[in-house]
Amino acid sequence: MSPSRAAEKAAARLPALLFALLLVLLAGCGSRLPERAFETRPTAHPSGGEPLRVGIITSATSPVGGAALTGPRDGALAWFDALNAAGGLGGRRIEVETCDDGGSGVGNTACVHRLVDERKVFALVATTALDYAGAPLVSRAGVPDIGGQPLTPAYDTYPHLYSLYGSSAPRTGASPGWDGVLYGGTEVYRWFQRERGARTAAVVAYDQPASASYARLVERGLRAEGYRVVTERVDFVLPDFRAVAADLRERRVDLVFDALDGHGNTRLCEAMEALGVRVDAKVTNVQNWSSSVARAYARAPGCRDSLWVTGSSRNFEDTGHPAVRAFRAAMGDRETSQWQLEGWAAAMWFTDAARSCLDRGGLTRTCVEEYMNRQEPYTARGLLLPVRFEHLATPPAERETCLSVARWRDGRGWVSQGEMTRNCATVPQLGYRP
Repeated sequence: MSPSRAAEKAAARLPALLFALLLVLLAGCGSRLPERAFETRPTAHPSGGEPLRVGIITSATSPVGGAALTGPRDGALAWFDALNAAGGLGGRRIEVETCDDGGSGVGNTACVHRLVDERKVFALVATTALDYAGAPLVSRAGVPDIGGQPLTPAYDTYPHLYSLYGSSAPRTGASPGWDGVLYGGTEVYRWFQRERGARTAAVVAYDQPASASYARLVERGLRAEGYRVVTERVDFVLPDFRAVAADLRERRVDLVFDALDGHGNTRLCEAMEALGVRVDAKVTNVQNWSSSVARAYARAPGCRDSLWVTGSSRNFEDTGHPAVRAFRAAMGDRETSQWQLEGWAAAMWFTDAARSCLDRGGLTRTCVEEYMNRQEPYTARGLLLPVRFEHLATPPAERETCLSVARWRDGRGWVSQGEMTRNCATVPQLGYRP
């Protein structure tokens, strides 16, 4: 099993995440940095040396909504709070400074200047930015950016940036991936074919360039795995989801994938509910993997019962796993999401890297990056599929790739489908331009 398979999986998922988030931004983002852009996280004060300052950049008040992108930040903050309560890092407390970039490139660049140039953060952690315009500045400054969500191609372009899912790309700063081409696998489609016997899949998208482009990538992957593919396009401004639902019923579809925003997904499910349409699986992604499903899909219980999700991290409902239990204990009674767990894992990754340096005699950025670039894959104590960073001159034609899969069950939440480290297959890697 290749330790860098998560990189290709993230690349395959990246457009889905981008388009779902960016569809509402087509009219353009504002360029004003929000008034509450800069916040310093109060922390506990264990005894020891000077505080170690880290930064978290999040598109928290972006046009996609207040809570859409804050999960990784909240998970990372929970980790650092717990770490400080336990005595900090080698006796030093972690001082966390957060910055809301407002979802714009201008705001993101301002956050980078604020945290890197003015506040002199040692590292960035769990970055979640709609427009990571400041990535070249972070790279030039040599500041490690650890465990970021790859919403843009920056993490497959620049050195010193380490996404949560790893990367095999050269990352010279010249262009994303290999001469502007990224690669992703067909493991999701292979899994549903193998485990659920699926043969017919529908891909629902808006008649908008970004949405339609991602839909074509999904359709290509499905065809590569031998599916009969049903293409559904709806008007971006006035979508007729009832017509889509009726066609899904007529075509006897097994699976439904989409290139829609969250609101569109809910409306599609409600239309399917109204027409009594049932499919074996309505497949969504890590962005929608949260405990709020019962509330969000309250008017579509039948469709809700068919919700499945795939990703590269351990289900936050798997409380039989000790690392998941620790995360859930830190989150308390709050609504929980997979993105929060991934932010927790990102902060853990930084901490483990820093501790390794302290054990070797001194904490430096160079030492932290040596840990990030080591050959041994990282799993965040079992929360992540093994991740590492390579610099391959040519992209792989195929790769053994693993998958975390869960299904929603009312009264039980997200129920894992098999052990993620064994949900594996060798699949082709398909190129696309981000």
